[in-house]
Formats: sequence, structure tokens, C-alpha cells
Amino acid sequence: MTSAPVTTALSEQSDSLMEGSAAPGFKLLSGTANAGLAQEISRHLAIDLCKVTLSRFADGEIFVRIDENIRGQDVFIVQSTNPPAENVMELLLLIDAARRASAARITCVMPYYGYSRQDRKDQPRVAIAAKLLANMIETAGADRVLGIDFHQHQLQGFFDVPVDHLYAAPVFVNHYRKKNLKDPVVVAPDAGAAKMARGFSRRLNGSLAIIDKRRPAANVAEVVNVVGDVKGRDCLLVDDMIDTAGTLSEAARALKRLGAERVFACATHALLSGPASQRLTDSPIEEVTVTDSIQVRPERRFEKLAVLSVGELLAKAIRFTHSEQSVSSLFD
Repeated sequence: MTSAPVTTALSEQSDSLMEGSAAPGFKLLSGTANAGLAQEISRHLAIDLCKVTLSRFADGEIFVRIDENIRGQDVFIVQSTNPPAENVMELLLLIDAARRASAARITCVMPYYGYSRQDRKDQPRVAIAAKLLANMIETAGADRVLGIDFHQHQLQGFFDVPVDHLYAAPVFVNHYRKKNLKDPVVVAPDAGAAKMARGFSRRLNGSLAIIDKRRPAANVAEVVNVVGDVKGRDCLLVDDMIDTAGTLSEAARALKRLGAERVFACATHALLSGPASQRLTDSPIEEVTVTDSIQVRPERRFEKLAVLSVGELLAKAIRFTHSEQSVSSLFD
């Protein structure tokens, strides 16, 4: 085995604590996909992250060891499955290690469900990657899954273990209520985001508009029409993820052409692939708000970007799950 472990300060004590403390029998582990979010969750839970060794062999193989006794414990493993694929492998190895260490229950806390867009066979001879990933997580030994804003709600049905599906909407709504939006219109960038946009418009006392778009090729979007009145009003584009930002940037331009006053955009998962940062910088969007479900690397940040934390939301959900309380009560 080579070099020192590439652990990401997985055992540092938090300095600001949420009221109350975790009950005995509760362990929080983290992979390296988003160590910052894991630290934020541990801070709100007022517990240390469990000590874990994550290192590489000379050929790049991942080595995982849990450095504390977790026998009979309720274990929560925080790891998003965004690229690179090593994040998926880390998650599976952490689950397997916890199961072989005789954890009483293992909950996979997956803020971002990678491969979720590959959820159906829409072409001949393609894989359904979202279902495959669900199978692997279950086979590794997860007893429960906790996630935020899946690409499609029906992905919960890919698992045969309980799934708690959280929404980042309360985090965004609190942010935009402080903006004092003028006669707000919440805009769905496509028909698939209409349900999410409807929920935002209800909470913000706004109206709803929908972008009619088409995709001539993968990651290429063309706005055909805007259904709804946006003239002279502040518009908020909402979606579950931003990948190359082609959809959002084109939608923002279409709204401006139709006389929108100001345009804002928010999305839970900030993939920000390829030209995304530059496209959003060049777009008429005043502010792009995302969460830290995926770690936003420094080179992908830009002036208009605001990152909100879902650490407190996940911490509450973990605490409720551990104490067998209703997670849905978080959204009442």
C-alpha cells in the first residue's frame, strides 16, 4: 500500500453545535466526495465524524478501513455519487466495511444520486444505470437510503429498501423571500420541472410559467416558447441540477426577450460541467443559487454563484431517522 491515507479531516471536532446531542449508538461516516458537507452535518448534529482511513494502492485501487468500533451501531454514511466513478466505489466499500463490522443498521446518505438521468431504456441496447446503482447499494448492505431532489421521483421505486426523499425547496425559499421579488414568476425550464416550480410558486406567492424546449442533441437545448406572463416581473428559474447550463442560459435569454424584469436561477445539484460557468456568467441571470450537495470546486465557481448549505436539513433528517421520527414532518 502506498503513501498516507487521503482522508479529508474526517474526525475534526466541530465548534458550533446544534441544540441537543446525538443519542448513543449513532455513528456518522464520510467518503471523500464531499467532506465539507459531512463536516457541516456533524457540526449540526454535535458529534465527531467517525475515523475512517481511505487510501490508494499503487495501481489506484481504493482501500477502506473504519478505525472505530461500530458493532451494533446505527451508521450513516455520507457520500454523493457524482463523477469521478471512484465516489461510487468508495460508497460501496464503506457500506461493505460497515456491514462486515456488524453495524446494526446502515443508512446511505446520498445528497446527489449520480447516474439518475439514466433511468429508462429510451434507446436500443443502453444500460439503466440508475437501477444498477440502486442494486449495487443494496447488495453492498445498505438498509436505508436518504437523498435530496432525485432527478425523477420514481427513482425511489428502484430500491427495495426504505428511501427518504428530501427537498431543498425550504432552503431556497428562505433565501428568495429575503430578495423581495417583484410580482414573482417561478419558471420551469422544461415540463419535467413543472411540479417543482409549482411548489416554489406556492411558497413564494407567485405565479407559474413553463419553458417549451426541445433537445436536438444531448446537452443541447433550444427554447421554442414560454407559456405564461413574465413581462415586467421578476423570474425565478428552478431545476434539480445544472450540468452544462445550456437550458438555463437559453431560458434566461428567452425570458429577457419577453420583458422579464430580473432573472434568477436555482438548482439543487451543481454539476457545472464543461462551459457551464462561462455560460452562466454571460447569461442575463443576476444570481445562480445552488446547494452544497455536490462540492463545487474553486475552478467552477464564478461571481454570480451563491452556494447554500443543506447540512442542517440533512442533520435533522438523520436525527429523525435515528430516533424513528417522521422525516416528512420537516416539510409540513
